[in-house]
Amino acid sequence: MSRLFHVNAFSQHPFGGNPAIVVLGPERSDAELQAMAAEFNLSESAFLTQLGEGHYGLRWFTPQVEVDLCGHGTLAAAHVLWQTGAVSGDLPIRFATRSGELVARREGEWIWLDFPRIVLAPLELDPAYGAALGCQPLQTLAAGAKFLLELASEEAVRALTPDFHALRALPGRGIMVTAPSSRGEDDFVSRYFAPWVGVDEDPVTGSNHCALVPFWAERFSRTQLRARQISARGGELVLELQGDRVWMSGQALTLWQG
Repeated sequence: MSRLFHVNAFSQHPFGGNPAIVVLGPERSDAELQAMAAEFNLSESAFLTQLGEGHYGLRWFTPQVEVDLCGHGTLAAAHVLWQTGAVSGDLPIRFATRSGELVARREGEWIWLDFPRIVLAPLELDPAYGAALGCQPLQTLAAGAKFLLELASEEAVRALTPDFHALRALPGRGIMVTAPSSRGEDDFVSRYFAPWVGVDEDPVTGSNHCALVPFWAERFSRTQLRARQISARGGELVLELQGDRVWMSGQALTLWQG
């Protein structure tokens, strides 16, 4: 029998951050995992399989596809393992994933995740993407299979009202849109749209910050940053660039389990 946990990641408050279902249970077929994720119908469901002491296999699924890297699903999974006592709170957790080994460590109420840096590349993006989003980006970059668009201000990012039907008619995987923060507490803000994988707007996307941190670290000339994803639910991250790795920290809470 599987144990299910509904966790809000990158939030200190119920119904904030990004919700994920974490599943602890026996191994299942790919088709069964995808069907379960479609049934849960959240941006990601995280499936854990114990490999050893403090060592777990971890896979993430949207309602439509399996993904290579997921920040909030990893944060939620680590939170559940420490919360249930499956792993002692003073020990790190190692996850075997499609993006290699990821490590989670706990510092009080904050969970730190060690993720790979995503290299950015110049990209000439069809103006149809900006038209579908309702913006004129200052520049566009490729972040792996995703697109990164820089806008002039936080207000411009907040004002976006994408035409998801128009976006789905274009080729893509996901679009992150970012700008400097207008708040003193944060350095930069972002939003993320991925209608191609069944997630029109993701509330808080940890994996995107593997690209956003090096992008903004170069502009601010420092490696320690704070970020806010300004979706309707919203979420906050504390971040640090360490060479080819990005450390991201957030909080999580379990709403219910069964």
